[in-house]
Amino acid sequence: MDSNVRPESMVRITTPELAQAFIDEQIAAVKAQVGDKRVLLALSGGVDSSVVAALLIKAIGKQLVCVHVNHGLLRKGEPEQVVDVFRNQMDANLIYIDAVDRFLDKLAGVAEPEKKRKIIGEEFIRVFEEEARKLDGIEFLAQGTIYPDILESGPVKAHHNVGGLPEDIHFEGLVEPVKLLFKDEVRVVGKQLGLPDNMVYRQPFPGPGLGVRCTGAITRERLELVRESDAILRDEFAKNGLEGKVWQYFTVVPDLKSVGVKDGVRCYENPVIIRAVNTRDAMTATVEPLDWDLLFRITNRILAEVDGVNRVLYDVTPKPTGTIEWE
Repeated sequence: MDSNVRPESMVRITTPELAQAFIDEQIAAVKAQVGDKRVLLALSGGVDSSVVAALLIKAIGKQLVCVHVNHGLLRKGEPEQVVDVFRNQMDANLIYIDAVDRFLDKLAGVAEPEKKRKIIGEEFIRVFEEEARKLDGIEFLAQGTIYPDILESGPVKAHHNVGGLPEDIHFEGLVEPVKLLFKDEVRVVGKQLGLPDNMVYRQPFPGPGLGVRCTGAITRERLELVRESDAILRDEFAKNGLEGKVWQYFTVVPDLKSVGVKDGVRCYENPVIIRAVNTRDAMTATVEPLDWDLLFRITNRILAEVDGVNRVLYDVTPKPTGTIEWE
């Protein structure tokens, strides 16, 4: 039977008890596959890679080497959370790489969205490749492949998640413990493994990170506007019971400025655009009808707390005609 095909008899993982049975089964399977050899995992901090990391730590402990690359395009507090959860709380063998300057220097002056995506993806591969070459005795590559990835792309290749690694970086095999699970099942497993809720129920987040929410050529200044305004938006959604009820919400800072007035003086600053949508399949999406008082509160906080912003707007465009992300 094809190991990439989910058996029709496989019970959906919907309860802690089913999740624990799955975890126990995968721990045994990983131990049998890996033995005493070492495993390398690119740990982004996303749901899938975090659940795989937590599961493999239980299975093989320090034989797992996690590499977390901070490319400067993560949300506020995310790199620190990855380090705290995995290194400090789970005692993981975690390598943290600060590659912020490297990525942002490569992206300087690049405005075309697809070119930005390509630079971010290729640079991540190069950083991961450089780290892999430094490590001895790595025989396996772990990946956070889940079942929708297989359905969308056909048979999973060794480069499915960490794409484009050179052929001379050879791995004996892939370790993909959640490859037959759907996203909701992965979350149940993550919860059972003890991961924090804000990691388990993390919103969908684009691979290029905030790079596609800082439209046009990325600057460090506008990137900080995105990061800080997004943190305020997420905080207010959490305080008002919308966390987990709205599928995806974030801020965008486009590459434009407008005239405003602050403290009686004209200013020329950036707008922040709020996006909040609901969807079942990401093919279509509707806009969340936010309460006016909440919108005003978010607006006032952004204008007061984020320097360089003089307007806040709410994007009420459904998909279609708009897309969920702006780039």
